[in-house]
Amino acid sequence: MSTHFVYECHSPQVTQEALKSSIIYKLKFVIGKEPYIATQREWLEAILLAIRDRVVNRWMTTNRATYSQQVKQVYYLSMEFLLGRSLSNALISMNMYDDLTQVVTELGFDFEQLLEQETDPGLGNGGLGRLAACFLDSLATLNLPGGGYGIRYEYGMFKQTIRNGQQIECPDDWLAHGNPWEFPRTESRYQIQFEGHVVEEEGRYQWVKTNDIIAIAYDQIIPGYNTEATNTLRLWSAKASDEFDLQIFNDGEYYSAVKKKNDSENVSRVLYPNDSTYSGKELRLKQEFFLVSASVQDILYRHWLVYKRWDNLADKVAIHLNDTHPVLAIPELIRLLVDKHQVSWQEAMTLAKRVFSYTNHTLMSEALETWPVEMIRKILPRHLQIIYQINDEFLQHVSQEFPHDYELPRRVSIINEEHGQLVRMAWLAAIVSHKVNGVSKLHSQLMTDSLFADFAKIFPNKFCNITNGITPRRWLAIANPELTSMIESYIGQQWLVDLPQLCELKHWIDYPQFLDKLSQVKKSNKMKLAHFIAQTQQIVINPEALFDVQIKRIHEYKRQLLNLLHVITRYNRILANPEKNWVPRVVIFSGKAASSYSAAKKIIHLINDVATVINNDQRIDSRLKVVFIPDYSVSLAQKIIPATDLSEQISLAGTEASGTGNMKFALNGALTIGTLDGANVEIREHVGPDNIFIFGNTIDKVKQIKQNYYYPRWYYENDTELKQVIDQIANGYFKPDSPNFYQDLTHSLLDGGDQYLLFADYRSYINTQEQVDHLYQDPLAWQAKVAQNICNMGFFSSDRTIKDYASQIWQINPIIL
Repeated sequence: MSTHFVYECHSPQVTQEALKSSIIYKLKFVIGKEPYIATQREWLEAILLAIRDRVVNRWMTTNRATYSQQVKQVYYLSMEFLLGRSLSNALISMNMYDDLTQVVTELGFDFEQLLEQETDPGLGNGGLGRLAACFLDSLATLNLPGGGYGIRYEYGMFKQTIRNGQQIECPDDWLAHGNPWEFPRTESRYQIQFEGHVVEEEGRYQWVKTNDIIAIAYDQIIPGYNTEATNTLRLWSAKASDEFDLQIFNDGEYYSAVKKKNDSENVSRVLYPNDSTYSGKELRLKQEFFLVSASVQDILYRHWLVYKRWDNLADKVAIHLNDTHPVLAIPELIRLLVDKHQVSWQEAMTLAKRVFSYTNHTLMSEALETWPVEMIRKILPRHLQIIYQINDEFLQHVSQEFPHDYELPRRVSIINEEHGQLVRMAWLAAIVSHKVNGVSKLHSQLMTDSLFADFAKIFPNKFCNITNGITPRRWLAIANPELTSMIESYIGQQWLVDLPQLCELKHWIDYPQFLDKLSQVKKSNKMKLAHFIAQTQQIVINPEALFDVQIKRIHEYKRQLLNLLHVITRYNRILANPEKNWVPRVVIFSGKAASSYSAAKKIIHLINDVATVINNDQRIDSRLKVVFIPDYSVSLAQKIIPATDLSEQISLAGTEASGTGNMKFALNGALTIGTLDGANVEIREHVGPDNIFIFGNTIDKVKQIKQNYYYPRWYYENDTELKQVIDQIANGYFKPDSPNFYQDLTHSLLDGGDQYLLFADYRSYINTQEQVDHLYQDPLAWQAKVAQNICNMGFFSSDRTIKDYASQIWQINPIIL
């Protein structure tokens, strides 16, 4: 990485000698090792601690300024925070990357190799958690007061390995070496209640005879770039309220003595427990309440400490709900205010309506959380009472305001009576939150036209759009240092905090020399990825080939299977016409399937079986390779994205709320092939329709197809290439040892309705892939479109997104440092 990061804060610069001394000091007096016997891991831990010291000063300065200025703060509640590795991020924030590289080299280590040893915290699965991490980065970079609340999962999502083509899930013990970036706050502990029952005395409610666990806080530092501002991510860890029953232990019941402790601590044990069972669903509900109860108690404690009053709570506190997972924060805030702090019901409701805001991330009914009334009654009986009271008051208001729409109260009721008494969490959020936003123009429009159409009629000013963004610090400066250096050689450094400045590159995009430099950067990144794949997957790929990439959560709606249908079609075409001058392709997949999602796991299995056949078919040679890289993570994405030529964003129109991978790829010089779905629509507006490959049915057409009774078998019978591909899968061509293995998958497409219209979009997708090939054969024309993508991605910075949230929803202002 070249010396290109600028830093203009008031902190004194650290000399390399002082940095080296600090590292050795940490090694000896904190790690407890002499330099000559310390392992590489121990040296890394010493480095992390030495760098952390430099961030802590800024952190404390920020905290003092925030409290002394008594500014309004935002608290971002999310079940996931997919941060990625912290060291490189901290170094560029403080302009210390090159100094540390020099010091580490002098100590006898390869710095890039050392960076790879840092643990990548698995505290999220995909876009939701990575978006939250980008937002924290931008909040700090913009000096905005706020932070995040999440759960300190002992084990992350899971480590994914592939064995005989199958996904195998192993525990992700990300805390095995500790977490040098966190500070345990054992004094910040809160009692979290479950179960029990509610008693009423003189109009006051008490929740009694509960099973309690303790939430203990761990603070992680989130530094801003090129600023003193440093914010906090507070993660909660579950501890038993009664650690150990000595009497039972002495009676010889050793396992029973610690059973309650183990049961309690399961709440923060694993991100996304398997919720295909009733007990798994209960655990997930408990996780969500654990997060919100600890966080809301902490927010109220901090507020009272400073102000000693509640009437100004909404003037000083904004709580943002990232999807439906933290929506239980609404009844919990009301419970605490009413039951614990003697605030009247009406005032508590007024405060809640001003404090809370909510982001909707999906329109798909299966992803919108609902909880059985009886489950909530059992685990959170007081909250069920509060939810019913909110609902009763709301329905009364609706009946008065819309007396002629007799069906409206039933449709907008939080309690869904039609499907077995379910509590609709999105409905609760929409009723109480003062603002509800979607995450792309298209998604927000669909949200108010379909999912929340009734609520948009009742609350015409509540709904808005704030298109997602990504932080250019991690997704360009850290992930792609060569492209960063090239950009800075043309337009300087300020664009890292003002991404729209990338449009200044347009002065050079007509020059072949500029396009050639872009091409060389891409080639260098492709060679690095090819080397990584050879080392880890033992697959040799050609860096000159077109790198065609789909990396994201494995889910039927994201249509990895459509991508695979193209791969097999391409394979068949090469076999049928081997003399043709084929554009060589490497098709790369990566992503995890939820442990209980059998259909997604079968898609992973098929990808790997197809890869085995194609990669070992001598007739194909190097014209087509298929690679599945296991254990997708932020760090892996940072390797793959800069090397990508073609970004696959191929969800069925109307299913992806936004996507942020599409933004990361385009910013790093990949061209997008995609449907008019999510933020693809806005990317097309910004980069221009000639610089993106759009295919497939539009939302209106999808609606029409489904209304007219979609018959996937018709497409199968009338498209010989599609029929060949489906027959090959069904008849075991890619799994000769078990020829019937994939028949359930092909049956679900042919006779199960093909829910995500793979067959309806297949031919358009294949034809558009031919356009990709054609363009790739003209390197100058390809690079011109790459340049247009990079130049026009300024809008998609999370800094812009957070400024929109700050002004339109949270009403917060920067702190003065």
